[in-house]
Amino acid sequence: MKNRDFSRVKRLVVKVGSSSLAHATGKLNLYQFEQLAVQLADLHNQGKEILLVTSGAVGAGLGKLGLRRRPKTMPEKQAAAAVGQGVLMQMYEKFFAEYGVTVGQVLLSREDFSDRRRFLNARNTMYALLGMGVIPIINENDTVSIEEIRLGDNDTLSALVTGLVDAELLVLLSDIDGVYTADPRKDPAAVIISEIDEINEQVESLAGGAGSGLGTGGMTTKLQAAKIAMRSGAAMVIARAAEKNIIRRVVTGEPLGTVFCPGNKLDNKKHWIMYSSAVQGKISIDEGASRALVKNGKSLLPSGVVKVEGVFEMGNTVCISGPDGRQIARGITNYAAEELKKIMGKKTSEIAVVLGSKDYDEVIHRNNLVLDC
Repeated sequence: MKNRDFSRVKRLVVKVGSSSLAHATGKLNLYQFEQLAVQLADLHNQGKEILLVTSGAVGAGLGKLGLRRRPKTMPEKQAAAAVGQGVLMQMYEKFFAEYGVTVGQVLLSREDFSDRRRFLNARNTMYALLGMGVIPIINENDTVSIEEIRLGDNDTLSALVTGLVDAELLVLLSDIDGVYTADPRKDPAAVIISEIDEINEQVESLAGGAGSGLGTGGMTTKLQAAKIAMRSGAAMVIARAAEKNIIRRVVTGEPLGTVFCPGNKLDNKKHWIMYSSAVQGKISIDEGASRALVKNGKSLLPSGVVKVEGVFEMGNTVCISGPDGRQIARGITNYAAEELKKIMGKKTSEIAVVLGSKDYDEVIHRNNLVLDC
């Protein structure tokens, strides 16, 4: 990006990780909470719409319970999250109130994104809160969400929220400065990459494992978040949370961290298909169908389908793989798996003969299909 000045951004999402909210002892870092509050309150006073995605419920619960390490069993993690979420919100309420800002707790689960009606309801709720001048404090509902605790990080959640509300900027605050050319803990010659405009295999090879003992996310989850944000038409910045006034400095264009440039924006429905909806099955297609989808922007017809996997119904999201087995697209299918198995490889004119009736010519219409590129 020629200009990293985000001062004209109207709506932004800020994500802060567990390790940035706690000391090495596991106790909450009150200074960090205050710094977050004063910076976001100031941006709020400038007329910007702010959404804060916070990790730390499990970590806060550990401190309250006197534990030094994350528990290993799922019930213990969920219990720690149940205790810690209240502690977390108490801290945010306290510090934001000092600057006259009202905050509201929003707990989301993966189902709130994968179900279209719940997705739209969450979107409307966020807009209502922003319209009332409230800063939503968003977290994964760790107490009941097994999958999120297993994945262990809110990077993806923050990117999904960015798309949910059509934000222009996502700032990921972490205990790292950004993306490096190599692991700086092992290679003293490693340098930070200031700007990334495409996440290719070379960039993905730079991702390491999980970070600190309190947090469980690593660079892999951040790159996945960047993909989602970029296809939302948003820029994303990874920066170190401990840097003084880091959010203000990022927004005003200081060259800190790594910025991921906005990509080709998907419309809201297609973004939901690609990144939020639950994939129920898989359709494998031949070379001709792959070329028609990727090169010519066509719909998927039954003649190009060579294999159907999974159990899905009409209206479910499925992934589409090419001849080499790699996913090339996702889409909403017009036919259930059992129906598709009967008509795959056949011409459109044969559908009614095989099934007894025909509602659609296409297996997946191009308006309900998103290429994975």
